Amino acid sequence: MAANNRRMSGKKGAQVGSGGQRRRGLEGKGPTPPAEMRKGHAKQRLAQAKARRATGRTPQRRGGGRSTSELVVGRNPVVEALREGVPASTLYVQQFIDNDERVREALRLAAERGGINLMEAPRPELDRMTNGLNHQGLVLQVPPYEYAHPEDLVANAHDEGQDPLIVALDGVTDPRNLGAVVRSVSAFGGHGVVVPERRAAGMTAGAWKTSAGTAARTPVARATNLTRALEAYKKAGITVVGLAADGEAELGDLDALSGPVVIVVGSEGKGLSRLVGETCDLRVRIPMPGGAESLNAGVAAGVVLYEAARRRG
Repeated sequence: MAANNRRMSGKKGAQVGSGGQRRRGLEGKGPTPPAEMRKGHAKQRLAQAKARRATGRTPQRRGGGRSTSELVVGRNPVVEALREGVPASTLYVQQFIDNDERVREALRLAAERGGINLMEAPRPELDRMTNGLNHQGLVLQVPPYEYAHPEDLVANAHDEGQDPLIVALDGVTDPRNLGAVVRSVSAFGGHGVVVPERRAAGMTAGAWKTSAGTAARTPVARATNLTRALEAYKKAGITVVGLAADGEAELGDLDALSGPVVIVVGSEGKGLSRLVGETCDLRVRIPMPGGAESLNAGVAAGVVLYEAARRRG
């Protein structure tokens, strides 16, 4: 009977313990490290960019990348591109070409600059390269453009001991407008231009020409997603200002221009896209007593950059 009572008892036997794992899991992990030491934090990426510059290492451009090579076709366009300092890797000259003044100037400019390969090619080969365009015996190859990363522009400003002054373009598809903005950013002491990766103008030969050579010293960054790039700028303490005809503030009242700021310019027809407009900290209008409905991107950016330079000066 006693044995039967023991079998029916609810008493549990020995159990395997946690080995102290639960107790260790409740212990603290120490103080939170500073932002510069936290993996993936924006401030850590900026600190790494500064360190790379200090050691002379080339940064790895995760969101920048390179464009594809481009061909400038025709005697006048080739001569103009060489005059304006558009980067070039190879000048193709048709065999037995009529040696007029433009051909001689193109050869002279390419030789004076140096670093440009001169290649003689038969007409069928140039026809194939240009898909049958009227190349007139001259074709200039423009190498891929090396885009910066949006964070590089902030790091450049900090390296110079200045508050970032950046222009971002939303839906601007004309390379000439991009070149004009690059020229204005350079003229008024800005630190670079940001463009989206898709559905936007890139640094083509046309953009280089319009920039009048300033693209050589003013970086253009390419963002995979412009909205996310603007949000990252905001987290880094930079005010994002969008230009809009119906903006709630007027340019003359914008105190943010004296500090770290990103100026967002939309397309002439559509203005800012909805998501980009919602991401901006505030939207600003440019007063136009003359009654014009809008300004193109290059002119609008120049007006705001002048006001920013005046306040900072």
